[in-house]
Amino acid sequence: MLDANLQTQLKAYLEKVTRPIQINASVDDSDKSREMMELLNELAGLSDKITLEVWRDDAERKPSFGLTTPGQDIRLRFAGLPMGHEFTSLVLALLQVGGHPSKAAPELLEQVRGLEGEYRFETYFSLSCQNCPDVVQALNLAAVLNPNLSHEAIDGALFQEEVDARQVMSVPTVYLNGEVFGAGRMDLEQIVAKIDTGASARNAGRIAAKAPFDVLVVGGGPAGAAAAVYAARKGIRTGVAAERFGGQVLDTMAIENFVSVQETEGPKMAAALEQHVRQYEVDIMNLLRADALVPAGADGLIEVKLENGASLRSRTVILSTGARWRQMNVPGENEYRNKGVAYCPHCDGPLFKGKRVAVIGGGNSGVEAAIDLAGIVAHVTLLEFDDRLRADEVLQRKLRSLPNVRIVTSAQTTEVLGDGSKVNGLVYKDRVGGDSHRVELEGVFVQIGLLPNTEWLKGTVELSPRGEIVIDDRGQTNVPGVFAAGDATTVPYKQIVIAMGAGATAALSAFDHLIRSTAPTSSGAVAEAA
Repeated sequence: MLDANLQTQLKAYLEKVTRPIQINASVDDSDKSREMMELLNELAGLSDKITLEVWRDDAERKPSFGLTTPGQDIRLRFAGLPMGHEFTSLVLALLQVGGHPSKAAPELLEQVRGLEGEYRFETYFSLSCQNCPDVVQALNLAAVLNPNLSHEAIDGALFQEEVDARQVMSVPTVYLNGEVFGAGRMDLEQIVAKIDTGASARNAGRIAAKAPFDVLVVGGGPAGAAAAVYAARKGIRTGVAAERFGGQVLDTMAIENFVSVQETEGPKMAAALEQHVRQYEVDIMNLLRADALVPAGADGLIEVKLENGASLRSRTVILSTGARWRQMNVPGENEYRNKGVAYCPHCDGPLFKGKRVAVIGGGNSGVEAAIDLAGIVAHVTLLEFDDRLRADEVLQRKLRSLPNVRIVTSAQTTEVLGDGSKVNGLVYKDRVGGDSHRVELEGVFVQIGLLPNTEWLKGTVELSPRGEIVIDDRGQTNVPGVFAAGDATTVPYKQIVIAMGAGATAALSAFDHLIRSTAPTSSGAVAEAA
């Protein structure tokens, strides 16, 4: 199952473990059980620290396997084969169960160890989901650190009856003690913050106590990361306040147009961005949502008010809050979100195997989604508002060649229908004839573009009619000392490479603004740099 090169790499990784690893496999006579045993036997053969026991008559899901170590109460389990995007989760779990330390922040690890109560987590994932590994890896690590917490990662495509019974219609979906805990990408910090109800107040206190920055970057996507690197290299006090470091890149499956990198995946790029920023003395503050911007007063400091009640102050601010998937804003969309309404075909597509779905949007994203889904589902109906598709011609030719795809143009989606628990259809209006039509289906994938995350700036910073931050060629907004970059701005093309360049431009402009101002920081860093 594992090729020779991968086995060699794994063997080198497993040399880092410091304590025995016990694999407890639960199997039946299925092909998947035999496949899993092939994988586990190969793993056991790579290290003398790994032992394997096989059970048939226990109550665990089959096929599944648990990882533990003698003398430790570790309850960590995989139901199915963690290959694809989840293979890294398996490798990390082996290392951590084997005593290899995590690279997570020490204070976060201590917070996990200190959690009291009983937490039984289950995560449903799909092997094609790029968002799932973050959740699986976070909860696996928590299970290693805290005996009060258990975690089982479940391949939804393999346990389809269970998925249907629980009406899991998006991945990752996490259950805590039998109840839905959350859906979508979450890292360990976010999960712990949701469990530890006092964490937000403690964090707000720490944030409020921070000294003013020279440059404060709001947003942690490609534009924000580039801005932070360029600012920090000037030797000035730099901070990043991000709702989630990585931004939209975390939700991107394949990246093939970033010059000099032929192909990568969004989560890998996001991790690389953060690692680069952390090479410098940048204060990265995660899980923070900005709520208001207050222009500089007599003290020359701009204030960014946060949703948690705290505030950050800085001599300059770079806004790089990015954008999010645009919603249809029709009845039923919010009601059935994650119950048939989805925004990530790569993540959630496998859950609709053999079912009927619609894709809303005829641009590149919509057509690519329809092509991918057509290989999984029974039928795809693509609805485009315009009178023709807007995707690249090569994609359109591929789409039209598929036998289980129907294309409808001049179609305005007016309602998502459901039975109260899940989607069972949608209604669209023919924009030419005016007639309404109902389509019977089980899933709706929305791919109609992006919406800038700028609502909190209304009335303070000039915005375009589309809600984008208006900037000049230096990234300057209409507010002195406030710059902006990336997808939240009026830059005409929303691309990663363009966002990074814009972030660098904004940081250099902010530095230029600082050296032309008269008030030095308490450290004198700006005066020295000038």
